[in-house]
Amino acid sequence: MAFIDTMAEIRAPATVRRYVASIATFHRAAGLDSPTKALPVKLALKRMHRAKGRMQKQAAPLNEAEFRRCLAATGDRLIDKRDKALLAVGRVMLARRSELVSLLVDDLQTDADGGASILLRRSKGDQEGQGAVVYLPRFAAELVRRWLWAAGVANGPIFRSVDRTGKVGETLHPAMVGRIIAKMAKRADIDTALTGHSLRVGMAQDLTAAGFELSGIMQAGRWKSPEMPARYSARLSAKSGAVAGYYAE
Repeated sequence: MAFIDTMAEIRAPATVRRYVASIATFHRAAGLDSPTKALPVKLALKRMHRAKGRMQKQAAPLNEAEFRRCLAATGDRLIDKRDKALLAVGRVMLARRSELVSLLVDDLQTDADGGASILLRRSKGDQEGQGAVVYLPRFAAELVRRWLWAAGVANGPIFRSVDRTGKVGETLHPAMVGRIIAKMAKRADIDTALTGHSLRVGMAQDLTAAGFELSGIMQAGRWKSPEMPARYSARLSAKSGAVAGYYAE
């Protein structure tokens, strides 16, 4: 209990909950009863939620208009081709950083309509490793093809590092995804502090605003429960609420 109380002072509630879940998983794997089921543990978690709230801070979204601005403001150098492809794929896939950098050329298949389908071998929500096939609209698929052709990449990871001399590396670190997005946003004069999660949040919000069903959004983002996509669209729901409608001009 002291562990939870201490962590609650320096970590976000969501992080502490993950710690507790990990402890429970380790005990189950060892064939032991989980101490996280004990009443003092549950009370410690309740204390944390009362003090700090349950809802975690949300990444700023990159919406459709800002996404288009980022593409338009990015040039045509080799590294620019990679950045535009990464931004487009990240948005249409509602991708996490780790998912983006794990995509492989061999798992990309061009469709008759000019779009493409790609196998996402594993993701955070796919602990069984079953994989998921994700569709890339034609514009996103074309940006990927341009990047791969220019970089001379025929197999292995799709997204790779590019140094100042234009040399293409073997991989791209997940931390670079957020930096690339922030760089493109700055170039497009977007003041919002964007992160590697902004593509996922922005696409989920845009799908909600466009009237798509929650079940379809969950499938697109590979969510197992409606909690996260509903949280992403909470601000949109507030804007369409009764008071917002009453004062609408």
